Amino acid sequence: MDQALVDDPPADDIPAEHAAAERAPDDPAGGAHAGRTARGAADPSTDPRARERDAEPRVPSPREASHPAGAPRHREAAWPPEPAGRFHTAGRPHEAPYNAAAPRQAAAPHNPAASHETAAPREATGPIEAPARNEASARYEAPVHHEAPARREPAADDASPDAILIRRTMAEIAPVADKVTSYFYALLFVRHPELRGLFPAAMDAQRDRLLKALLTAAEHMDNAAVLTDYLQHLGRGHRKYGTQPAHYPAVGEALIGALTRYATSTWDEETEAAWVRTYTTISQIMIDAASENERHAPAWWHGEVVSHDLRTPDIAIITVRPDQPYAFVAGQYTSLETPWWPRIWRHYSFAGAPRADGLLSFHVKAVPAGWVSNALVHHARPGDVLRLGPPAGSMTVDHTTDNGLLCLGGGTGIAPIKALVEDVAEHGARRQVEVFYGARTDYDLYDIDTMLRLQQTHPWLSVRPVVDGRSQFPDAVREYGPWYEYDAYLSGPPGMIRSGVDALRGIGIPFDRIRHDSLEELVAAGD
Repeated sequence: MDQALVDDPPADDIPAEHAAAERAPDDPAGGAHAGRTARGAADPSTDPRARERDAEPRVPSPREASHPAGAPRHREAAWPPEPAGRFHTAGRPHEAPYNAAAPRQAAAPHNPAASHETAAPREATGPIEAPARNEASARYEAPVHHEAPARREPAADDASPDAILIRRTMAEIAPVADKVTSYFYALLFVRHPELRGLFPAAMDAQRDRLLKALLTAAEHMDNAAVLTDYLQHLGRGHRKYGTQPAHYPAVGEALIGALTRYATSTWDEETEAAWVRTYTTISQIMIDAASENERHAPAWWHGEVVSHDLRTPDIAIITVRPDQPYAFVAGQYTSLETPWWPRIWRHYSFAGAPRADGLLSFHVKAVPAGWVSNALVHHARPGDVLRLGPPAGSMTVDHTTDNGLLCLGGGTGIAPIKALVEDVAEHGARRQVEVFYGARTDYDLYDIDTMLRLQQTHPWLSVRPVVDGRSQFPDAVREYGPWYEYDAYLSGPPGMIRSGVDALRGIGIPFDRIRHDSLEELVAAGD
């Protein structure tokens, strides 16, 4: 639950089991891998890591004047903090004007993409910038995603002055969001053509993700805990795109320019100052998170396909061997890039708990016109090399409690559910685990044999198939129970997640004990 601000974001922030498909050419087998061919060595001219290592940082655009005269200064204790300059981004955490009270970390990877209008963009009046993150078993990337229980948004009466101004702008531009998006990318690429290479060649499917992530982050500016976690995740995930601190001011400029053009009724110096302060904080949190992550993790991993098991004509279980140790937690997901579609990333859940041999498995369903999913199912073979982004997601087991686990997995959403079962088994606790495995037909229960073998091995595990036409998730869950002493986990298509959450709330499970990878809580994802 997601390549610019939100990774393939998806659907740069939704794992394939949840994401929407993208349009793609008929034959995805002809492209070259960004940074490495399917079976070749890294090419410095195309490898983003080489660019990140060798290229000198670009000097940011000089739109960093002081705050407009008369613009109100942000309250000292408010979040976000007031920036030192118009468009200030520090290359390292200690250089930035940052609120020490706000948590420091990141949120979901994301994919930047967009098409731009042909009309020549007019001059922007502000500073700002940010770079660019799912398909069916791919995770909701995007950002996306309150991956676990949602936190309460501040009530309208609690909103800060900046938040009020920003939400007024958001309300005004909502009816013309497509035009704002096109103009934003036109400004960005006309003024900074060197940034075009950070985005996929075909921008139509992901054109609104970067801007949507920026606007979503701004809208949630008063919810510091949720927003900071989200942005830190994005900052870490954006390393795989080759994003540098010097890129952020350019995105800021394009954002302010697009808002200036289309928020004609609400835009004034005070509003612009609020957006500058907010964007400065957004970008600095992402920069800080990327800088911290750089100390102990690569921007991406290469993973060689060692097994490709075609379970049905459109579902494959793919196992890869990463070139470096890859640490993750059962229930999380990652983003994958194939040799056939450079700079196109999709999110997929890990289909098992961490293994002693370090291998990683994914369940992938080829969706209609899905670029990455079709490449993985129909073209990938042992020996091919994929790229993996960092792990993400909070749909993990809480081992501090002995609550039972109620797990609903639909389609390839059974992959992370299987990982959770293995995780409970490895911890040795005899916690009751109830799995409802949903599919449209019996034929689509492609991994039922594996789940039934786990049930035979572990007496605390129950597995119940739920097939459309004979039963539905809500009815099946209500038939059993009670579930008052269970934590609930959901993984599958967005529609299943929504209906599942409603059903679980209806039978008395508190919202803070229902976990899933985010849908549109922070960024609408189709990834």
